[in-house]
Amino acid sequence: MTLMQSASSQPRLFQFLVTSGRRDGNAELLARHAATSLPAGTDQRWLHLSDVALPPFEDRRHEPGFHYGEVFGNERLLLDATLAATDLVLVVPLYWYSVPASAKLYLDCWSSWLRVPGADFKSRMTDKILWGVSAFSDEDAGRVEPLVGTLRLTADYLGMGWGGVLLGRGNRPGDVMRDDAALATARTFFCGQRAADEQRSELILI
Repeated sequence: MTLMQSASSQPRLFQFLVTSGRRDGNAELLARHAATSLPAGTDQRWLHLSDVALPPFEDRRHEPGFHYGEVFGNERLLLDATLAATDLVLVVPLYWYSVPASAKLYLDCWSSWLRVPGADFKSRMTDKILWGVSAFSDEDAGRVEPLVGTLRLTADYLGMGWGGVLLGRGNRPGDVMRDDAALATARTFFCGQRAADEQRSELILI
């Protein structure tokens, strides 16, 4: 699947899911900067996972007699938002060499959503593109690879298009807005000039 193939069948809807532990963090600032370059009229929606708290995940797949049913509340809101999007953008600052806990909890829910009656979660996800936007403070960009791998392998598992991860450097609030290379890359990140080929493994963009 390529980016252009995925996007051509319906109007684009970019769902940004901000998983930061603080508002207006470096990853969110970079994502909002990238979003300003989306074509005029592109539908973009933003959710902070801190505003839609989820209960602890319970893996009940192999529990005798248990059957997955409908989901409600914030979980329903996130499921519907995920399925409505053509492009899913996870805004994930690097926390302890991986994604934030709220992002991991959200992705854990995908395991149960695969089993929600009538959701057709797996088949509907194959038409979407998964993107990431992250900020990190380490001098070695290779330290971000576990985060990138989590997102890339998630896309691969569901047969989604893989848009890559936009990276910027920042430690204190606002630092990323002084990362000229990241800001320049952000201006074309979502523009469709890059094939979203899930077979590529070197889409760490700095």
